[in-house]
Amino acid sequence: MSERVLFLLLCLNVVSYLVIAETQTCPADLGGKCADDSGDWEGEFFPGIPEVKYEGPSSKNPLAYKWYNAEEVILGKKMKDWLRFSVAFWHTFRGTGVDPFGAPTKFWPWEDGTNSLAMAKRRMRANFEFINKLGVDRWCFHDRDVAPDGNTLEETNANLDEVVALAKELQGSKIRPLWGTAQLFVHPRYMHGGATSSELGVYAYAAAQVKKAIEVTHYLGGENYVFWGGREGYQTLLNTDMERELDHLARFLEAAVAYKKKIGFNGTFLIEPKPQEPTKHQYDWDVATTTNFLRKYGLIDEFKLNVECNHATLSGHSCHHELETARINGLLGNIDANTGDPQIGWDTDQFLTDISEATLVMLSVIRNGGLAPGGFNFDAKLRRESTEVEDLFIGHIVGMDTLARGLRNAAKLIEDGTLSELVRKRYSSFDSQLGAQIEAGKADFDLLEKKAMEWGEPKVPSAKQELAEMIFQSAL
Repeated sequence: MSERVLFLLLCLNVVSYLVIAETQTCPADLGGKCADDSGDWEGEFFPGIPEVKYEGPSSKNPLAYKWYNAEEVILGKKMKDWLRFSVAFWHTFRGTGVDPFGAPTKFWPWEDGTNSLAMAKRRMRANFEFINKLGVDRWCFHDRDVAPDGNTLEETNANLDEVVALAKELQGSKIRPLWGTAQLFVHPRYMHGGATSSELGVYAYAAAQVKKAIEVTHYLGGENYVFWGGREGYQTLLNTDMERELDHLARFLEAAVAYKKKIGFNGTFLIEPKPQEPTKHQYDWDVATTTNFLRKYGLIDEFKLNVECNHATLSGHSCHHELETARINGLLGNIDANTGDPQIGWDTDQFLTDISEATLVMLSVIRNGGLAPGGFNFDAKLRRESTEVEDLFIGHIVGMDTLARGLRNAAKLIEDGTLSELVRKRYSSFDSQLGAQIEAGKADFDLLEKKAMEWGEPKVPSAKQELAEMIFQSAL
């Protein structure tokens, strides 16, 4: 019996080896050759997938846009200028399907199982083929996702320079990064954070890494640079000097602003609010918290915010709430286009497919006058069960079509005017002389008390919430 078990295990090991060997082959075009050590490889990574075109709502083609028509004019702007879509390198080309309970499920045919420099170059070539076939002209990246770590900081920087030089060549004159950023959360050195680490050496290393990431973003013509505080927070206040850590974070950002100006980088600095995950409390918890931080340290004029819809959910807000909070503070700069699952408690980074949520998102964008020089980047990954190369396209197409349909709906609401008129009427009492005095800061309590006694018990009309929801739903 034991011999049969051992034989069965041996067979399973052989099968596993064959599966792994097959999935780690290099070419995706079946007839191509694997890359040599330089990473140069002429071939097609997505054979059989044509450039994605707009075919309209009646199309049954899963590889066509039903609602996103890039050149169509909506409210005076082309759709592509309202939406400014960007492909996120990390989820698209480094996402493996791993989750807290399971190993990777995705083995793209161009991967060789290494994180070598040659492999990094091959991924970059796949990235630009994908971007061109999708029909977008922006991408975004973390430094450590596009190029591997070396044994020293100098070697790591050299690796990044080599891959970025290839990216510069491949993007040409029409494609550029929406933004770049530094990954300060995966490496063990950042277990206590980067800019808020208790260790001076880590703080200095993080500064050096951000300096380099700003440089390569500038070199590639990036329009923005994002600060994503992946571990800038704490697990317990019992061993944390929170005031000192916040001061250190402010000094870090001040130094980044100074360096940006020194090298002539005119891109916008963005901060991405991020609650809880992975630390129990992140310092950039939500839009309001981050706005208060920027005001306290005199940085409010140097930064805007990159709002992620899934992060809004984790902070206990809706995406619409976070966007409006950023907008009314003059800080709405960019949007991570994703969503979470209400039945799952972590940041699942799913493609946005809810038409209702997309319409609310686009209402905020339109009221903001657009997002430029920001845009929408797809900080979204395929589900663990989606393992075919074609799924990369389908996920992005669905996300782009959802936001395009949201734009159409939001424009319809604005052009119709019924919802905005309902809101105007709700606050019409403040259009009076006294209301104007209040809003101008010229009505003191003595005057208000006098009017309250003169008028008696106020009548409070219906908010017409159900009517507002009916108007909104009619636009979807």
